[in-house]
Amino acid sequence: MAAPRCLAPFPPLAQREFVAALAGIFEHSPWVAERAWHGRPFATLDALHGALCEAMCSASPAEQHALICAHPELAGKAAIRGEMAEASVREQAGAGLDACSQEEFARLQALNAAYRAKFGFPFILAVRGLDREAIIARFAARLDNSVADEFAEALDQIARIAALRLAERFSTAPD
Repeated sequence: MAAPRCLAPFPPLAQREFVAALAGIFEHSPWVAERAWHGRPFATLDALHGALCEAMCSASPAEQHALICAHPELAGKAAIRGEMAEASVREQAGAGLDACSQEEFARLQALNAAYRAKFGFPFILAVRGLDREAIIARFAARLDNSVADEFAEALDQIARIAALRLAERFSTAPD
């Protein structure tokens, strides 16, 4: 078992500073950090992530839906218009979604439309470590899920994205 990832140095912060330090971990949703702040102090990154996820999971269904909807579609309109959060831009580019062929782009656009029509929210996937082919395959497969299953999967994927973003932001690894 790996040792817990420590947060040191992570000084005690007022709520406003805490929320600012975690900006972008949960896409356009500072309320998650605002609620998690009450559980401090956090000795490890895993403890912080757990508190953030607890805030997300204990939110109302309407708040959770808004959180899901705050995420951009993969290679979608926000990407085309350059309106994505910096972390999303990096993640999608890292998966090659900024270099789609015309066919891949058309397929992603069709999947985005079909998914949103069926579920009422954007497809969420932690794309880090995946290539375009794997992303498209998972996208297509998840269209067969129920709305309830996909809502839960979207929240699980948001938790994975948050864990990756926290690890990146608070990495203690040397440059």
